[in-house]
Amino acid sequence: MAAILLIDDNRVVRETLQKLFSEQHQCHTADRAEQAMELLEFQNYDLVITDVSMPGLGGLEVLRHIKRRHAIPVIVISGRPDLYEDAALQIGAFAFFSKPFRIEELETAVSEALAMRSQSTIERPRQVLGES
Repeated sequence: MAAILLIDDNRVVRETLQKLFSEQHQCHTADRAEQAMELLEFQNYDLVITDVSMPGLGGLEVLRHIKRRHAIPVIVISGRPDLYEDAALQIGAFAFFSKPFRIEELETAVSEALAMRSQSTIERPRQVLGES
């Protein structure tokens, strides 16, 4: 069971995503970036889904933090693709979704990100063993 961190200041979006993914995955939620960064220090996640615009720090700051300290794919969602899509992808987002988005497309991206994460986790030890 994969662990997913869902970050959005909008309670309805957070709860909808949690309901969508909690049947197959362990889901934790955060309503602000600062809370999410604290969770990232104490819990291992296989995927992060974050909104961009939140009070305080935003989703791009979360993305930068993750890219500096963790090897976790991040899916970014935003109501303002004109402002954030290019930046999110340049920083290293796995995928970017504009609100409103199709749930089926998000589910596909989540499956692909988790498959990639699983594959890289499996391959990493083999590379280390092969180098010895």
